[in-house]
Amino acid sequence: MRTFASLVVIVVAACGPTGMSGPTMNNRVGGMGLATDTVVSTEILQREPRANHAKVKHILISWKDKVEGKGGADQRALGRSKRDAEREIRALLKQIKAGADFEMLMGMHSEDPGSATTGEAYDVSPDAQLVIEFRQLGLRLEVGEVGVVESDYGLHIIKRIE
Repeated sequence: MRTFASLVVIVVAACGPTGMSGPTMNNRVGGMGLATDTVVSTEILQREPRANHAKVKHILISWKDKVEGKGGADQRALGRSKRDAEREIRALLKQIKAGADFEMLMGMHSEDPGSATTGEAYDVSPDAQLVIEFRQLGLRLEVGEVGVVESDYGLHIIKRIE
């Protein structure tokens, strides 16, 4: 016959050394920081699409692990880590929120060789020839709204203009 105290010990032992199974209280994933500490606009990505067609502009910021071995990589990306890229994204978002001109920031900071120099907008639709993450965010933004998504190319700050 087991006592209450021995059952508690069995339950705690079954849950692991912290007394919990699953994620820990600090939500660390892979030692990369808090899982909730992300620049990606998860709240926007969780909502339904706002349109079937949108025009967007974006600022691409990448890092060494994303571009290494790819021809034509922006030299700025080769010199930064993902954490550095996230810091840059946060700094740019702060400037955008304060009213900085998006196109000016795009020209100065974006590592997209096409749109950074031309300032052109991308047409986004469900079947557009763009990476899926870009399409998903672009179609969920309200006109004038800004969000961030990660793709195989890096982090994109996307602003819907139409």
